[in-house]
Formats: sequence, structure tokens, C-alpha cells
Amino acid sequence: MSTSEPEWGSDAILQLVRETGTPYIALNPGASYRGLHDSMVNFEPDAGPGMLVCLHEEHAVAIAHGWAKVTGRPMAVALHSNVGLMHASMAIFNAWCDRVPVFIIGATGPNAADRRRPWIDWIHTSSDQPAIVRPFTKWDDSPTSLPATLESLARAWDVCRTEPPGPTYVVVDSAVQEQRIGAEPLRRRRIGTSAPVVPVAPADAVDDAVRLLEKAGSVVVLSGRGARTEEAFARRIALVERLGARVVTDLKVGTSFPVSHPAHVGSPGMFLGAEAAEVIRGADAVLALDWIDVDGTIRQAGSTPDQAVVLASLEPMHPGTWSKDHQALPDVATWLPTSADAAVEQLAGALDAQPSTWVRPEPKDVAADDTGDASGADDGDRIRLADLSGGLQRALARRRTTVVRVPLGWDGAFWAFDGPMDYLGSDGGAGVGSGPGMAVGAALALRGSGRIPLAILGDGDTMMGVQALWTAAEQGIPMLVVVANNRSYFNDEIHQERIANERGRDASRRWVGQRIDSPAPDLGAMARAQGLHGIGPVRAVGELAGAIDEALAAYESGSAVLLDVHVEPGYAPSTAAGLVRE
Repeated sequence: MSTSEPEWGSDAILQLVRETGTPYIALNPGASYRGLHDSMVNFEPDAGPGMLVCLHEEHAVAIAHGWAKVTGRPMAVALHSNVGLMHASMAIFNAWCDRVPVFIIGATGPNAADRRRPWIDWIHTSSDQPAIVRPFTKWDDSPTSLPATLESLARAWDVCRTEPPGPTYVVVDSAVQEQRIGAEPLRRRRIGTSAPVVPVAPADAVDDAVRLLEKAGSVVVLSGRGARTEEAFARRIALVERLGARVVTDLKVGTSFPVSHPAHVGSPGMFLGAEAAEVIRGADAVLALDWIDVDGTIRQAGSTPDQAVVLASLEPMHPGTWSKDHQALPDVATWLPTSADAAVEQLAGALDAQPSTWVRPEPKDVAADDTGDASGADDGDRIRLADLSGGLQRALARRRTTVVRVPLGWDGAFWAFDGPMDYLGSDGGAGVGSGPGMAVGAALALRGSGRIPLAILGDGDTMMGVQALWTAAEQGIPMLVVVANNRSYFNDEIHQERIANERGRDASRRWVGQRIDSPAPDLGAMARAQGLHGIGPVRAVGELAGAIDEALAAYESGSAVLLDVHVEPGYAPSTAAGLVRE
């Protein structure tokens, strides 16, 4: 914390940011916040927060997103005026859809026209800068004085952390940053550093939910977003066992229930699988714990109208009109207006759920032929996603690993995610290019934890965001990025095949305008250009084990590593079906 009295407006702004306890500010330098930058460098710089220099504003927000996925806490981000905000807008949308807190400090040229420098300050000043991202931020403000700026930042910090969390954005006038503070002392703002209080569901709603769930002959729990703690995880298991319920999870959110538990149904995927659909369809009651798209999931399963749905979520308090990420309105019998974890605690208490005796299975060595191949195809020496997963698991079987991301074609059967930090989920908004930045943020949060941060990314995602990896090299953040490189925008190949089939046209031409080949970009070289240890491309199964061993050795030496693996295009059955489902 600062011990000296601030002399300039930006010193006071930095002093408030320090009091939040955020350890880093991710930024791409910009003149609109040159005052704040000077304060970070010269106003008690050892007091923090640390500066994470990024090569693009979108990466700065993505890094903060990845950090929050691990910690549950916001990181500060500084964006350069309107142009930086436009660059960052995709990553802000991802954080909004993923319900992740990000504390964003924007900047602008002087609002007072007579203070603007010719040309450049004018094009960097907007009449309503936050309008660019207002549809997908929780709160924004454009204060015009130093006291108002400090108040707005304090409010934004609290709003972004309050359930349901999300990004907030405050514009800081460059003239306010650069003004000298007068003799009159500034009002000190009390900054909340403890976790915000989560509202609990009313007792009568909990009673109604308990009656419905106990009355039901069969219950399915849709286990969605949840805290990344062992305590919250254990309570979910205890509640499920008390209800005798079955559990469905997906890959859109991080692990919220162990897939090896006997209650878990099928394999998690980006879309609903056949086994999970069958169990949901036959259930008398559904308990949806902050599940993404409750109505869409139930309709896909073909459930009956008289099925009772208990919804535990604060989503109705997170409305938006521009983006339809709130999904279809579910037909709910009882709503518990609280977070999923708080609802589980309340329900477990009301039902006197006892701690589980289930024990997570010990890691086992993965045999060379036990890769969980979903297709059953024999591709000779060509590498399938199943081969890549099997090779990684054989190398990591006895190590604690956090899988930060998986590509769209991933089959949930490949890997048993059994703990709250085993898998972190997707980016929320399906914004291609987010993976590298989120991997850097997650790896930073995991540094020193004893867990290996492993991001398995697609090639399109990597190429759009590869410069984010430079920050990992510059900061000395050990991490392991493996690119499942199918050299195609394969998602769109599937869509083009569907359209061609519907129109009676040549589906074999689905690849035209989709392939990233001839030449295939050298992703290992791109990683080396960012200062990472780059390996590959690996093109044959026989080369895979040695390349993974090299990657792990480089990681253990403290390096950020990228391994480029050429895989055969293909999707898990549930993903392929979901992409073409009406």
C-alpha cells in the first residue's frame, strides 16, 4: 500500500487501485493514461501492482479473464482510450458471457476541449466512450473530476465482484490524471477486499425445492458454474448422494462435479450427448445449478412438460438486451435466487446431507492403445485428438494438471476431470483468439501452486491470439500450450457440409475457403518469435511421445512452451451432432 501522500491525480487513482489488492495491471501502453503509467513507474513502484505488458489490448483482458477463472478475483486492466477499447471489446464480451469479474480502467483525451492537443487528443476523445461496450459490461462511468473518479472506481470494483460477476469499465480523463492535487485532502474511499456477500434464497423457496426434489422418483442435477474450491465441490457431491440423483456436466464451464463419480452421466461435451439426454428425459425433477441454457438443454433432451425444474441461479438479475447470452427462458417450478454454491449449501443443510465417502480414483497409467478414440478409425501414423490426449495423459498421469482449455472437437471421454481445478472451461462468448491470453492468465494464477497449466488450443484460436504468449515469456510464467492443429476452420467445414447436403450440392467441396494449409503456418516458429520454447510441427504418432517429453522438460526448467501437433480433423459425436442440430 502507498505510504506517501499522492501529488498528482493519477497517484490518487493508483493508490485506490492498490487498496483493492489486485496484484497486477494488464495493459498495452497508451498516451491517454500516461499519467497513470507514470504513477505506476514512479509513485512508490515497489508497492505494486505489477505491470503485465501486453502486445494487444484484447490479450490484456483475456489474461485477466484467465486469472479470474482460477482465482475467482478480478485483475485490473488499463485500456488506451477509444481505440484500445475497440481492440479489447471481444475479450470483454467473453468475460461478460462467462460471468467473470474484470476491473477495467479506460482512459480518454481531455473532456474539456480547450485542453486537447491538436489532432490526436480529438480522435482519442469520445462523447460516450463506454457505449462501445455498455451492452456487455455490468456497469460503466465517465467521471470528470478526481473525487468523482475515485468514487466511480470504488463502485466499479464492488460491482464487478458482486454475484453474478462481470466486467466493469470506468473512463479516466487524462486531464484528471495529470492535475496536481491541491491542499484540500481527498476523501479516502474504503475499498472492499473480502468476498462480497452472496444473497441467500428465501426459506420458503428452499422448502419448496426440497419438497419437489424429495417427491421426485428420479432427479437429474445439471451441474453448471461453481467455485473452484474443494469445499464447494464436496458439498455438491454430498447433495447429489443425498438426493440419489444423476449428474450431467458440460465443457462450457469448469469442472463442477467429478466425472468418475458413479452418479455422473456420460461424458461432458460442448453439446448434450445422447446418454445425458436420455437420463434428463426420464427424470421427474431437474435441479439446474447455474447451468448455461437450461431450457435449450431440456428441449434437446425431449423432456415432458410436467417435469419439475428447480433453478438455482442469479441469471435473472444479470439481464442484457443487446446480447442474447441469457438464453431461452426456462419453465421453472421453483427459483432459488442465489449462486449455485450457496443454493447447494442451503439445500444440503435442509436435507441433512452427509459428507461423501467417495474417493477420487488414483491416477493410472494410460496404455498406448487406451486413448478413448471416439471414431474407431485406424489412421495409421496420423495423429487423432484421442492420440494426443492419450500421449499427454501418459506423460502427466502422476502430476497435478489444470487443463485450461480444450478445442471444440474434444471428447469428454478423453480425460477424467475429477477435481475443481482439473478443467477451467471455455471462454464464454466463443470468441476465437481468446485461448492464448486466457492460458497466460491462468498460468500466472497457478504459478507456484504445484499444478501444471495445460492449454490445449485449436490452430485458429492460437494464430489469432499468439502474441499474447509474449507476456508469458516476458514475465517468466511457466506454462504448457499444446496446439491441436487440424489446419482448418473445421467448425465451418461441418456447417458447409450441412448446407451442401440440404441443397443437394457437392459436400466434398466443404473445405474450400476453410483450410489453413499450403502452406500450414509454423506455430512452433511463431511461438519462438514470442520468446517461448517452440516445438513442432509433430506430424506422426511415433514422434508424439518424444515431443511431449521435450515440452515437459522445458516447462520444468521454467519455460513457457508451445507444442504444435498436426491432428486429423474430427469431432466428438456430441459436438458434431450439436453443430448441425436444428
